[in-house]
Amino acid sequence: MYPILTVGSVAFDSIKTPFGEVSRVVGGAATYFSVAASFFTGIRLVAVVGDDFSNEQMQVFEGRRIDLAGLQHVSGETFRWKGEYSSDLNIRETIYTHLNVFDQFRPILPESYRPTPFVFLANIHPRLQCEVLDQVAAPRFVAADTMNYWIDGTPEELREVLSRVDALVINDEEARQLSGEANLVKAARAIQQMGPSMLVIKRGEHGVLVTREDGFFALPALPLEGVADPTGAGDTFAGGFMGYLAAAGEVTDTTVTKGIVAGSVLASFAVEDFGLNRLVQLTPELLRERFAEFRRLTYFDAL
Repeated sequence: MYPILTVGSVAFDSIKTPFGEVSRVVGGAATYFSVAASFFTGIRLVAVVGDDFSNEQMQVFEGRRIDLAGLQHVSGETFRWKGEYSSDLNIRETIYTHLNVFDQFRPILPESYRPTPFVFLANIHPRLQCEVLDQVAAPRFVAADTMNYWIDGTPEELREVLSRVDALVINDEEARQLSGEANLVKAARAIQQMGPSMLVIKRGEHGVLVTREDGFFALPALPLEGVADPTGAGDTFAGGFMGYLAAAGEVTDTTVTKGIVAGSVLASFAVEDFGLNRLVQLTPELLRERFAEFRRLTYFDAL
């Protein structure tokens, strides 16, 4: 079992969906990732919060295998985001994004973090992702996330990141945008030529498509009766995926497959309530039960 270093945002989210509304709940890509991955292994978190992030908000990390030596506390307001979803939860409108203290964030790794073997670069400026890679010492496996904003706005810096990572975790729209290919198989192959040997394409309610050097693997999403809030589902998926790989200590066809299931299981819980409410209530028993549901959904005997 190995720990994971992750760098990204810790934020306050305000969210409105057809099923309810919440204000100023703890969110951020690194938060969802860390909570999800901590079910499997230890996390070393590098992020920044303002002086409005009190002990009450810090409770989301308590009792979990999350090392907070890299969490910077500075004067000012924490990153804030507000979004609204239509009845089609795949469609989201950002009402505002206030970077606040995150605008001046520079990832400074504690010395003890530098030799961490598994690294996940959450969705932040590619320049910051490269700064992290400049500080780590010969990691065994590095995965990164990105978004359409960086694909359009910082293509050269993003290409540098891609040349230095083993895996890229993005959604289907971003894969098409980055590659210029409409077909996801062709898109995956084109992105692999940019550097990452593995591409994990999140397809929302349609599941996940994974390509490695020698083939593809696809997994459907678990059908759910109640979806309240999809915010953070992708980061939760990445946390489960990377958490499983780091806990296994190796990246093989078998561990990648099981890691994809782990990420899908955790994401299926995350969307059932607002923010982190569902994730922080999870138990190992509930995880095992849903793993079994996924197995029944996808398993069949050969013809």
